[in-house]
Amino acid sequence: MPETISKTALIVPLIQSTVGEMRSAMCKADEAGADMVECRLDYLSQPPDEAALQALLSERSLPVIITCRPKRQGGQFAGDESDRLEILAMAARLGADYIDVELDVPPARRPKGRTIISHHDFTGRPADLEKIVAELNASEAAVCKIAFAADGPEDALAALEILRKSSKPTIALAMGEAGLVSRILAGKFGAFGMFASSHEGSESAPGQLTVEQMKRLYRWDSVGPATGVYGVIGCPVAHSVSPAIHNAAFAETDIDAVYVPLLIQPGEGNFNRFMDAVAPWADLRGLSVTIPHKENAIARVGAEKIDELSRRIGAINTIAIAPDGSLSGTNTDYAAAIDALCAAMEIKREGLSGRKVAVVGAGGVARAIVAALAHYHADVTIYNRTFSRAEKLADEFGGKARPLDEVATLSSEIVINCTSIGMHPDVDDTPLPADVLSRAKVVFDTIYNPPRTRLLRESSNAGCVCISGLDMFVNQAAAQFEFWTGESAPRELMHQVVLEHLNMPR
Repeated sequence: MPETISKTALIVPLIQSTVGEMRSAMCKADEAGADMVECRLDYLSQPPDEAALQALLSERSLPVIITCRPKRQGGQFAGDESDRLEILAMAARLGADYIDVELDVPPARRPKGRTIISHHDFTGRPADLEKIVAELNASEAAVCKIAFAADGPEDALAALEILRKSSKPTIALAMGEAGLVSRILAGKFGAFGMFASSHEGSESAPGQLTVEQMKRLYRWDSVGPATGVYGVIGCPVAHSVSPAIHNAAFAETDIDAVYVPLLIQPGEGNFNRFMDAVAPWADLRGLSVTIPHKENAIARVGAEKIDELSRRIGAINTIAIAPDGSLSGTNTDYAAAIDALCAAMEIKREGLSGRKVAVVGAGGVARAIVAALAHYHADVTIYNRTFSRAEKLADEFGGKARPLDEVATLSSEIVINCTSIGMHPDVDDTPLPADVLSRAKVVFDTIYNPPRTRLLRESSNAGCVCISGLDMFVNQAAAQFEFWTGESAPRELMHQVVLEHLNMPR
């Protein structure tokens, strides 16, 4: 399917302290691929006079929005309101493409010209949101703009619904990390524009992505009305590799889709509030689910809509959403781990039967792996710092439990680390003493950052077959891709993307 070009303008806000710096930043924004700039005059060290505005607007390389945001709506301008409005009026007379003026400015005092009439709320979604939007649409605005802080991605959906229903060209966004989807999907729902910073550290509002992130990571230029939406639910999600790996896979396979981060705070209520807000128009087709929502996901989908082993695990990490809104789910973690293990050992899954396996840890990843190992009749011993958790897991799946301080006595052929010990940035830590490793033949570390942990380095020195969590991560992501799309996943590309994301050599 050929890529479509978004008609929604990518707008870079300029927040420099001098007109000269703003002019220079405008050129850089043009080079980066911006369609428009917003000159934030409230960031200037001195209020601009006519000569300064003329210098800013003359022979400009991009269309310009002039904004002088007052402190009452989250800006920097603290001077007299009449002076502020005169600056905007002067910019309009000098040929600015758009003048941004706030909705709370009385109509008689608003500068003449092509206006963006805006409202900002940094405390949350306004209780009278519909009333505000109606007032914006009834105004003389050429473009309506509303921005409010997001408590969850359901607020981002509210912003996108404003775009769908607005009678005028509109910018609507939910600020903050939880509202990112409103920025990424602005083009899908026909927004007039969306803001992106020129580089990290130059954001003018919470949650603003960079031009490079919008274009390279989130496929900005390819997102259109027919684009399918996928995402990762979790807390935290900011550093997830999943958007990079799945968006690259969609691009490689010419699938018109985009994958977005969905920050949902812990708690079943928060999870369900988002799921309740998802409507067919959102075109949400699939979800990855990470900590702490895997159990919430299985409760929402329903046991009858998942496979038997996922039911036994009691958690899922993948949800598919049918066009009629019905859900189905699976857990790709267990298959990803088992297949990575069997590939390294050059055996089929049935070859795990009777093999002694030591699993270090008793959390969610351990649970999925223990369930799969038990399904294939491996002899599993679980070592965990909290012994009661190891006992509970072992009792449920027919294994044995040992305290973590007895790990030095293990005598298993296969050792699997399911803890976070050794994960970046604590790369010098290891869950096992080096002298234990000589008793094992295979060591599997489920950590993928770094791909080669201290545990794996020492295991290699001991002559063990080593398996990185990177293999498991790529396997589970590829399985999700195939579960959603029915297409073969580009596994080699996905592997390369993770290495690039981690700044590792291929």
